[in-house]
Amino acid sequence: MNSLVFLVICSLILLAGYKIYGGIFERFLGIEPSRTTPAYKKYDGVDYVPAKHWFVLFGHHFSSIAGAGPVIGPVLAVGLWGWAPATLFVILGTIFIGGVHDMGSILMSVRHDGKSVADISEEMISRRARLIFSWFVLLALVVVISVFIYFCSQTFMVEPKIVLPSFGLIPVAILVGIMIYRLKVKLYLATIVGLSLLVGLIVLGQYFPIMMPKGQGMFIWTLLLLVYCFVASTLPVNVLLQPRDYLASYMLLFGIVAGFLGIITARPDLTIPAFVPGEADGGPIWPMLFVTVACGAISGFHSLVAAGTTSKQIANERDAKVLGFGAMVIEAVVAVIAIIAVAGYFKNFGEFNSLLSKNGPVSVFGLGFGHLTRYILGGFGTLIALILLNSFILTTLDTATRIARYILQELFGTLDRYLATTLIILAGGWMAMTGEWKKIWPVFGAANQLIAALTLVVLSSWLLSRKKHTRFTLLPAVFMLVATIAALGRMLGKFVADKDYFLVAVDVGLMILAGAMVVEVCEWIFKRIRNRSR
Repeated sequence: MNSLVFLVICSLILLAGYKIYGGIFERFLGIEPSRTTPAYKKYDGVDYVPAKHWFVLFGHHFSSIAGAGPVIGPVLAVGLWGWAPATLFVILGTIFIGGVHDMGSILMSVRHDGKSVADISEEMISRRARLIFSWFVLLALVVVISVFIYFCSQTFMVEPKIVLPSFGLIPVAILVGIMIYRLKVKLYLATIVGLSLLVGLIVLGQYFPIMMPKGQGMFIWTLLLLVYCFVASTLPVNVLLQPRDYLASYMLLFGIVAGFLGIITARPDLTIPAFVPGEADGGPIWPMLFVTVACGAISGFHSLVAAGTTSKQIANERDAKVLGFGAMVIEAVVAVIAIIAVAGYFKNFGEFNSLLSKNGPVSVFGLGFGHLTRYILGGFGTLIALILLNSFILTTLDTATRIARYILQELFGTLDRYLATTLIILAGGWMAMTGEWKKIWPVFGAANQLIAALTLVVLSSWLLSRKKHTRFTLLPAVFMLVATIAALGRMLGKFVADKDYFLVAVDVGLMILAGAMVVEVCEWIFKRIRNRSR
C-alpha cells in the first residue's frame, strides 16, 4: 500500500474522531468555561500555576504522555503482527478509548481540585480502593523512572551528539520561563529566542559530542539523570516544566511536519506484511496487541499526567478537549508515522525482526525515520529522531517523578516535597542501577493498561455519582479490563513454564488487584441502588 494514501486516510479518520466523537463527549461532560479551575483556586506558585496559554500546557501534557511510547509500542506490534492490526488499534483505540480516558481524567481531576485518580477513588468508591490504586500506581511510576533513566543513559552512550541539545534545553527553558512570567515578554518573542538557542545547541552538539569514560558512562549518566529528576520535579512548574515542554512541543511539530513531508516526497510502499499469520513470539493478537501498543492508543500513564500535573495548570475547562482528546489524537498521528517509517523502510520481514531484537524499537525507528526524511533532512533524520525522542523521555522522567511525589504526599500528608521526592529518586535509582526493573518489565505493559482500565472504572463511578450514564466509559473499561486480565493469564502460563516464580507472583498480584477493585466498585454500585430503593 502507498504510504501517502495510508497517512491521509488515517489522519482524516483521526481528525473526524476528534471533531465528532470528541465534541459529543465534551458536551456530555458539561464543560463550564466560567468555572474557576484549581490552578487559580489553589494557586501555590509551585504545582498549582495556571499556564500562560493553552498551547504552553499542551506542550507539557503531550511531551509528558508521549515519551517514546507512541514509537516503541506500535513498532513492536508491527514486528509481531504486521502493520494492519497495529494501525487499527491505534485509530479505533484513540478515538473510542484513549481520547475519552485522557479528557475525562483531566476534567474529573479539575472538578476535584486537581486530585489524582487514586485520591478521587476514595471519594467515589472507598478508602480501600484508594490504597490499592495508590500503591500500585506508585510502583508503576518508580518502574517508569528507572526504565527511562536506563534507556536515556544508553542513548547518550550510543549517540553522544545528542547530549548537548538534550541537556542544553534545560537552561534555555528556564530563560524562556523568566522571559514569559517575570519579564512579561510577548510569548512569540520568547518562543523565537528559545527555538533559536535550541537550533544552535543542535548544531554545536555535532561538533562537541559529550562522551563519558568507558566502563563508567552508564553509572555517571544515571547519577546525573537522577539529580535532574530531583531538581526538575521540585522546581515550580512555571520555572522549567511549562517552558521546557512548550519548546519541546515545537520539536514535536517539526518532527511531524518532517514526517509528513518525507512521506510526500519519498512515498514508500508499506513492504512489511499487513498481517502476519500464525502466533507471533509475543503471543496471539488477542489479547497481547492491546497491552503492547499502549501509548499510541490508550495508556494508564496518561491518566496519571492528566490528573497529576495537567489538571493543576489548566486555566479554563474549555481547554480539556484539546489537551486530553487532542493530544491523544496527535500521539496517534506520531504512532502512524512510526508505523510507516519502519513498514516502508525494511523490505525483508526477517531483517526487520532481526534488527528489532538486536537494537530495539527506538534504533529501528531512527533508521526508518532517517530514510523516510532523506529528501527533507538529508543525513540528519536519524539524529533528529533520537533528539526528539530523548527530549520527550526527559520530560516524562520529570513528570513521572513529580506525580509519584504527589501520590506519596497524598498517602503520607506530613511529607514535604523534598523528602517525598528523595524517596522516589532513591527507589528509582536503585532499580535503574541494579537492573531490578528488568524483572518487572515483562508485565509492565499489562500493568500500565490495568491502570487505564481502573481509571475508566473510577471515571464511570464519578459519572454515576453525577447521575450521568456511563456508555462512554464503562464499555471501554470492561474491554480493557478483560484484555488486560486475559494478557496476564496468557503470560502467567509462560512464567510458570519458565519457573520464574517472581513474575508468577507479580502477575497473580496484578490480577488480584484488578479483582479487588472490581469488587469495591460493585459493592459501591449495589449500595447506591439500595439507597435509591429506600
